[in-house]
Amino acid sequence: MKIKNILIILFGLSITANAQQKVIESLQRPHLIGICKAAFFTKDTGANHNFYSNYLGFAGMDFGEHFNTVIKINSRQCLELIPEKITGGNRLSHFSVETNDAEAMRKYLFQKKIVVPKVITKDTKGNRFFFITDPNGTVCEFIQYKKETITTKKNSWNDSSIAQHMSHVGFMVADVDKAIDFYCGVLGFTETWRGSKDGKNVTWVNLKVPDGRDYIELMLYDKEQSDENMGVLNHICLEVDDVTVSAQTLKNRTLPKGCKQTTAMKTGINKKRQINCYDIDGTRVEIMEAQTSDGQPAPSSTAIPLKFVVQRQL
Repeated sequence: MKIKNILIILFGLSITANAQQKVIESLQRPHLIGICKAAFFTKDTGANHNFYSNYLGFAGMDFGEHFNTVIKINSRQCLELIPEKITGGNRLSHFSVETNDAEAMRKYLFQKKIVVPKVITKDTKGNRFFFITDPNGTVCEFIQYKKETITTKKNSWNDSSIAQHMSHVGFMVADVDKAIDFYCGVLGFTETWRGSKDGKNVTWVNLKVPDGRDYIELMLYDKEQSDENMGVLNHICLEVDDVTVSAQTLKNRTLPKGCKQTTAMKTGINKKRQINCYDIDGTRVEIMEAQTSDGQPAPSSTAIPLKFVVQRQL
């Protein structure tokens, strides 16, 4: 009788385990709607608040010298400036992707064997979020906005802003294959374009979010980068209809002391007209038109992607 009871219990546990496994296997990826934030370390929050608020015209909330500064781009996108703890280096803290269900995304990533926190976090506005680290070491935040919070109020940006949309965040990637496996294979991003500076090697790869038009730009490299170069590679892009209008607007504003001069307009390899600004830390802000100069898409490069391989000391 005891053996029979044990067998019944084991059989029941087996059925329960199988049912739980089927639930795990059936988890679907929640929606990934857009790129909603880029966060950078800064040596001077006050100076950068001046750059983004007065020069670029965005609404900013400054919480003091030792606290983060939030710069509103639009009702669902912002920048976060974080006081640096270490001088120089890679200033990108993290970037954020908006999802419709943070908890479901956490469970989905856990199912895919991605290291995730045990619970999600809720901020004072009611937004729910958590962080993961991608295969190349870049920190990615997934955030679910609560409806009608300060974050998403429509009047939370200035009429004087140089742009009303951040089309992408660009960040350094040592191994593009690992990045594509994660962002495309796990998260469902779609590769849209590859660009090359010299025709010999791919230096940029664009990956679009699954349920929106925003994208990330993988900035490829094959050797150690200086602080200045990292500021160029790790960047944001503000989308505008006419970059000549943007350039003229900025000419009529005062560039904060210590910032590099805004570049002259040029047409990039992607055939889009653009200018580039640099904040007090040398972090690049690309201002670029949404459409190509001739209305036709730029051809994607078929060259070999750059890859950074750490050389071991003998």
